[in-house]
Amino acid sequence: MNRHHGARLRALLLLCAALVPAAAMAAGPSHPDTHAWLQQDVVAAGYPGARMIVLHDGAVVRDETLGFADVARTRPLRGDAIYRIYSMTKPVVSAAVLRLVGEGHGALDDPIGRHLPELANLKVMNVAGIGRAPARAPTIRHLLTHTTGFPVGGDGKATRRRNEAKLDYSLSLAGYVERVGKVLLKSDPGTRFTYDSIDTEVLGRLVEVWSGQSLPEYLHATFFVPLGMVDTGFEVPADQRDRIVELSRIDADGRLALSDEPTARYPGTRPRPWFSAAGGLYSTAPDYLAFARMLLARGRVGERQLVPAALVEEMFRDQLGPMGLERPYIDETPGRGFGLGLSVLLDPAAQERTGAAGQVGWTGAASTAFVIDPATDTVGVLMLQHLPGDHPRELPRVARAFYNHVQQVVAP
Repeated sequence: MNRHHGARLRALLLLCAALVPAAAMAAGPSHPDTHAWLQQDVVAAGYPGARMIVLHDGAVVRDETLGFADVARTRPLRGDAIYRIYSMTKPVVSAAVLRLVGEGHGALDDPIGRHLPELANLKVMNVAGIGRAPARAPTIRHLLTHTTGFPVGGDGKATRRRNEAKLDYSLSLAGYVERVGKVLLKSDPGTRFTYDSIDTEVLGRLVEVWSGQSLPEYLHATFFVPLGMVDTGFEVPADQRDRIVELSRIDADGRLALSDEPTARYPGTRPRPWFSAAGGLYSTAPDYLAFARMLLARGRVGERQLVPAALVEEMFRDQLGPMGLERPYIDETPGRGFGLGLSVLLDPAAQERTGAAGQVGWTGAASTAFVIDPATDTVGVLMLQHLPGDHPRELPRVARAFYNHVQQVVAP
């Protein structure tokens, strides 16, 4: 995050945001009112505040900032507010890997161990709890699609072995990958989709090895600077931390409260000791819109091709079906597959979604979400800061309603 060059661009972004309501009004009376939707379905539902932007045919047609930046609802939400985007970091790192693949550093179907020797001998745990050779070597494509086979959750032997590796004690991505080498896979690579952080943390280390730079250095120079993402980074400068939105949760009594996450107690600091490729970035709505807009343009911004167009197409194309997975979707119900770092909508009706198949995107743990729809030349970004739980009074999830609202906004 560049504090020296960001002030002027932030002022320009705020000026542009001030002009957006006129553009939104020009969308016509037949289109839904985004301010009213945010008020009714998000803020009135209990979220302190929300920011939503919709880009359509190259122009911002909706930009609404509503509510407050704190749990006590005393601090109005600013247009330049900074959010923890957690897992929306993953598409950024995935795009970085694909750029480096395009430069010839490796290929999607290369074994991981060819580039990260620490992971050259990953084993699969058998029924006896002993490691065996995998049916196929795990590849970079497996990392990008969360099909490597790492254990997630439960109390099985593979999960216990993962816990013994003490991944959270890592101080760097290099140290993290060394510890991953001690983890046994739960399933053969390319046989199951299992969403987890390990895959993308390993991708982050791959970026470092291929580029010869730290992950934040590479992302800053290669993506954030050319895209004008002046407020995106793994830490927030101390003099900008008043712009960070408070992170909320529902406490044991069913009341909205400040989360006890480290980045809630110490806003602007890293959520992990290492630069977490799986969930470590802070960003703003305009910054993330710039990234998503680049993907919509097939990796291009201005005269620069940041990610090869053919590899962006692979990001947008479902990879699970062609792998022959027995369960080629990522939810409990059918309808969504997975590309290279992004979910891919395959059956809108099955997901209770409107619009065409082919919409891609992802969410973050603090209720952030974004969607790219190539069919309508549209990007939608929603920024909230709430960690959902399982309390009976938990706030309603709004991602699906957000996706559908975006479709309503751009409907002919």
